Amino acid sequence: MIEIQVDVVLPCLNEAQALPWILERMPAGYRAIVVDNGSTDGSADLARTLGAHVVHESRRGFGAAAHAGLLAATAPIVAFCDADASMDPRDLSLVVDPIRADEADLVLGRRRPTTRTAWPPHARLANTYLSWRLRRITGVNIHDLGPMRAARRDDLLALELVDRRSGYPLEMVLGAAKGNWRICEVDTGYSPRIGRSKVTGTVRGTLTAIKDMSGLLRANTASSSTTTPGTPDTNEARS
Repeated sequence: MIEIQVDVVLPCLNEAQALPWILERMPAGYRAIVVDNGSTDGSADLARTLGAHVVHESRRGFGAAAHAGLLAATAPIVAFCDADASMDPRDLSLVVDPIRADEADLVLGRRRPTTRTAWPPHARLANTYLSWRLRRITGVNIHDLGPMRAARRDDLLALELVDRRSGYPLEMVLGAAKGNWRICEVDTGYSPRIGRSKVTGTVRGTLTAIKDMSGLLRANTASSSTTTPGTPDTNEARS
């Protein structure tokens, strides 16, 4: 039996079409934790038959599903990946290997579209804007707040993340920056998703994400201003 070295959290809402492609590409030693967030298309049963560990999270929201997966993880390293086939699990080593080598504490995948239609313009623009705000606040040289990422399980749990909506990925980076983690990003492929998008594939979903992340950025800026009076106002944080 292959030892589980990395747990991969896959938030899932009606991704039955994409799951076979995703799960067959999971690297050896990586365990897929599919967090079903209320699917009605049989995603949970399908994932289980394909060998994934399935967790159910009734509270809707990306953050709720992602955190439920983190709590279910037992491997020393936890990675996150979308379950819609927009990201290839074979790229997971790109974000995991720097953690294993103790060269970084949090590694983010910087999405590089494989086709012109992979990343809708409104979603890319929102990501660029939020990443710019995050750089101004934290000084961390990050250009993408994409979902593929990896860190040590115990470190992630110690962040005590509370956002259960679209702001979860941003809150993770903000917490890591406050903790002086070594944060870096690596290029990863990004393809058109299979099935209907729930968040950034729609204008409404993108606006919701911006609202969630902007609230976190404002709160972080206010907190920084309170604890370090007299420092320049670097402005907000992310969606």
